[in-house]
Amino acid sequence: MKIVSPPGRPKAKRARSGGSAVHEVTSVGAIFPPGRPKEKTTPLGGSAVHEVTSVGATFSWPVRVYWEDTDAGGIVFYANYLKFFERARTEWLRSLGIEQQALRASSGGLFVVASTSVTYHRPARLDDQLLVTAQVLDIGRACMTISQQARLGLQSAGDLLCEATIRIGWVVGNTFKPA
Repeated sequence: MKIVSPPGRPKAKRARSGGSAVHEVTSVGAIFPPGRPKEKTTPLGGSAVHEVTSVGATFSWPVRVYWEDTDAGGIVFYANYLKFFERARTEWLRSLGIEQQALRASSGGLFVVASTSVTYHRPARLDDQLLVTAQVLDIGRACMTISQQARLGLQSAGDLLCEATIRIGWVVGNTFKPA
């Protein structure tokens, strides 16, 4: 699977977003887990191709709970954790210099969620501050598996509220076939 940033985008060595440390990035090859041989790749439309060299590194994104996130009982509606996880994955890609609209325009492909497994431990409530994480567990040729957590507070040691394993596929935009 290739993650391609738009043409003219600077190549990041280490980025920060919202005060959270993010993945190390280099500007060669495609995304591969450690030990997997690197394939030669040709950037699409002159875009820079990035390699995430830190499978297992954790990206963190702060989230505040608003009224719109809660149910009638004042706790976060269960499906909204999936929205928090989506935002964290999107911000992780942005921290790597990858904008999804530009990526689709330059490559014709897009990310799709293939499966989710979610476990709820305890509720978040209105005005809580959460730390939502994303950690790449495995990267294949057309998919990757990401572990995500929502924790209470802005520290990685905060109480675990919800955790998920999300499988993301890369597909051709007009056919939805794996690529």
